[in-house]
Amino acid sequence: MISKEQIEYLANLARIGLTEEEKKSLVSDLSSILGYVEKLNKVDTPSIKGISHVTGLENVAREDKLKKNNEQLSIREKLLSEAPKRKENYIQVPKILE
Repeated sequence: MISKEQIEYLANLARIGLTEEEKKSLVSDLSSILGYVEKLNKVDTPSIKGISHVTGLENVAREDKLKKNNEQLSIREKLLSEAPKRKENYIQVPKILE
């Protein structure tokens, strides 16, 4: 079981303020969590074979390839042609910071 002093110590380390009610609640909650973990520690697991994938799925990655999309190029050209000012392939806008 965890004590109120341990809760206060942890709260101090985490730099959080707790009311007396919160401290009492945390003593109860953390004690039950630690009790459950203790039950799990008693389970005989060395005889259980480990598994790495439950679903059998594998991560398949493809190589990135640059594709030129004619539709995107035409949209860009249309946008640039309608811009009031442009410099090379960029829209030129007024400075807002100096």
